[in-house]
Amino acid sequence: MLQDPLTIRHYQRITDDIMDLWHRGNRMEEIRFYVDGYLACLRQVNVLEIYLVHRLEEDVFRFLRDPSNFEYDLMPQTETEISL
Repeated sequence: MLQDPLTIRHYQRITDDIMDLWHRGNRMEEIRFYVDGYLACLRQVNVLEIYLVHRLEEDVFRFLRDPSNFEYDLMPQTETEISL
């Protein structure tokens, strides 16, 4: 579990970007390239301690492996279902 505020911000940024790339139709391979590049940049600029980058990497790849994050809702919701 991430506890450092800056690490959490990076996690939120990466996962938001992952979902944005997914909704734009990018393949999982392209998304992994993005994540690898993002993490490589964090290592290079020393914004976070290296152990925090490793924890961030573990959590991001756990997010990527979870299929529920990438499921589409096949049934559109009616207005009454949304308001409930």
